[in-house]
Amino acid sequence: MGKSKGKQRKQIILPPDLPPEINEDEIEVSDEDIQFVDENKDYAGFVSRLDTHSINKQVTRVEGLSEDALEALYEKRRKKALEQKENEKPVVQVDPVDALPVKSLDGQIYYRTFSQTAEVAENEEENEDKSVVKLTKPERRAKLKKSKKEAKKQAKELPKTEEVQPTPQEAALAEVKEDLTVEEAFESKKCKLAELGMALLADPQSNIKSLKEMLQFAKDADPSVVKLGLLSLLAVFKDIIPGYRIRLPTEKELEMKVSKEVKKMRFYESTLLSAYKGYLQKLLALEKQPMFHHVVVRCICTLLDAVPHFNFSQSLLGAVVRNIGSSDDVVRRLCCTTIKSLFTYEGKHGGEATVEAVRLIADHVKVHDCQLHPDSVEVLMSLSFDEDLGKPEVAEGNDKDIEERKRMQSETLSAVFETYFRILRHTTQSSVPSSEANGIITPGASGTHPLLAPCLSGLGKFSHLIDLDYIGDLMNYLKRLASSGSNSDSSAQKVQNLTVSERLRCCIVAFKVMRSNLDALNVDLQDFFVQLYNLVLEYRPGRDQGEVLAEALKIMLCDDRQHDMQKAAAFVKRLATFSLCFGSAESMAALVTLRHLLQKNVKCRNLLENDAGGGSVSGSIAKYQPYASDPNLSGALASVLWELNLLSKHYHPTISTLASSISSMNTAQNQVYLSISPQQAFKNLSLEQESFNPKGSGTQKSNNKRKRGTAPSTLGSSTELTSIDENEVSKKLTEHFMLLRDIKENERLRGELNRTTSSLELYEEYKKQRKSAKHKTKKSKKLLPVN
Repeated sequence: MGKSKGKQRKQIILPPDLPPEINEDEIEVSDEDIQFVDENKDYAGFVSRLDTHSINKQVTRVEGLSEDALEALYEKRRKKALEQKENEKPVVQVDPVDALPVKSLDGQIYYRTFSQTAEVAENEEENEDKSVVKLTKPERRAKLKKSKKEAKKQAKELPKTEEVQPTPQEAALAEVKEDLTVEEAFESKKCKLAELGMALLADPQSNIKSLKEMLQFAKDADPSVVKLGLLSLLAVFKDIIPGYRIRLPTEKELEMKVSKEVKKMRFYESTLLSAYKGYLQKLLALEKQPMFHHVVVRCICTLLDAVPHFNFSQSLLGAVVRNIGSSDDVVRRLCCTTIKSLFTYEGKHGGEATVEAVRLIADHVKVHDCQLHPDSVEVLMSLSFDEDLGKPEVAEGNDKDIEERKRMQSETLSAVFETYFRILRHTTQSSVPSSEANGIITPGASGTHPLLAPCLSGLGKFSHLIDLDYIGDLMNYLKRLASSGSNSDSSAQKVQNLTVSERLRCCIVAFKVMRSNLDALNVDLQDFFVQLYNLVLEYRPGRDQGEVLAEALKIMLCDDRQHDMQKAAAFVKRLATFSLCFGSAESMAALVTLRHLLQKNVKCRNLLENDAGGGSVSGSIAKYQPYASDPNLSGALASVLWELNLLSKHYHPTISTLASSISSMNTAQNQVYLSISPQQAFKNLSLEQESFNPKGSGTQKSNNKRKRGTAPSTLGSSTELTSIDENEVSKKLTEHFMLLRDIKENERLRGELNRTTSSLELYEEYKKQRKSAKHKTKKSKKLLPVN
């Protein structure tokens, strides 16, 4: 029995032993525990609400009892719990008076009972809970404080729901406070940036970590702070970037043992390079935003100009070239100035940046199909090349620096001419059939060629460096462009209409190329003389550039060349006609060229004679053809320079004096004239027109004595002007137009006389033919037989 009872006895599991009690002063809490609790207050807050009294009550161990006593205590508690469970639903006996009796099947009578109401039960449960859970004094105080705080909070929130709209004064005051807060924040960030920047400038190696902190300001939400951060970093990088390109150590080098100074320098360089890379990435990211575009471009251009040798210069060059043809004048000028500075001061980068920039420009022109701002190609004019670049080396020693420089200059020159030939090819390919070119073309249909003018200027400057193998193709391009729209062009297609200035530039470039390679080149330039002869009459002041015309006259007609007599006479006559039609500056350039041609070609001075039969008729063409397109077929030697008589009465004293001096030239070959180029003459009178006033109180005569056949000294000076009376000017103009009217009237009468003479000659011929016919009729009648 004892064993069976032992088997049926339940095993009692005792609660675990409590840890030993330790004083609170002896407990040490680590910083990590405090940090963990602070970060997880929302999860650890229940600890403060635990009922320690109940916990201690549940885990209290009963000491001094044996196992049988514990089993008996357990059985007693179990029975007590069952009794409480049975008594959980108390019943109430109904009074017999208030209720009817009920008789059971076995004959017993009893009265019904009912349970307590839910309300009574709930009250009893609440009372029971209250009796079970008892709050301590600190807990009651905490609960009271909490209830008071909630009451205050509800009292504050209640009026907010019923709050009225603020007055305008209150709203304005709130805005001012907000603005003041923003300004204070901006000022604090500004001061912080200044402190970091000054510390970096004072000791870069010790404060190099501040670069990353400054870079954070460039990511701020306030655009003003971002701009300030970018400019501050720009100033710092300009000052602390070394004069060499940083090379980070390899993995093997990092494994090697080095001194502390080397480690410190490696850390400094790596941190600087990392921050610089992040700065450039931020600049390129902000470049696309219009708000930061100007600031970003200024930073990029300044960095490239200051440190073109440093790392990531290719990224800076790409950004600058990308904006070199921008429609924004400020951005375009910044970029063009930076590129010109790179070309001019190659000592900063050893020429590497120049080669890379020219290549990028060539690719940029190709991608945009030659439709860019002229400044995009005009910057190439700032390049400079060694004069002996195209010559073989004579020096015996091989200097690597010299060879490297020659290699880079050759690559640069190749990229430059690649760009120029691409522009010429694109211009010539923009063509229309000749049938359409002879017709009327709507405005804008011919398109524009914005890069042609700077391309021709560059070809003229670097003409002595062009390879002889490409000169033939170049001359063909120039000849086709110069003959644009002319009737002499018999090709199947014609280049779309170019301006007179652009066509004149083609002629100028052709002559420069020919003279630069005179020893190894024999090119017929007759077609370009024909184009100049026709372009003189197509010129229009205000639309075309007078300085370009003056340059063409100087290079093609005045630069020590002996021209054919027929061609020289044709240009003399054409320039005299041109001088009658346009302003004083253009007329002066034309007259200076005319005088030079008469000096070089003595036989052409026969045009100054006023014989009854006109000029000399010794030429191959006996009659002057003013509308001939070829100067060799004009027959100008048969004409007279009657235009000089009109020009001698010109309103401008310098032109009238020069025309008179040309009229008085004789056939002597040893005459001496004041030398002045057409370009200088055009420039002088262009400047004089700004201050020239034809109205004056009287005429002033020059005190300089004129020698026979010598031009006055006023030709070389633009400051010796004479005052002209308005009445005298009016008189000269009246005489001028009267003479023109007489000339037109004479031409009309001469035409009528010619027609009348022709009619009379035809009539006389008709009479002769009729008379001969009558005579034949009479003879035939005599020969007939008589019937």
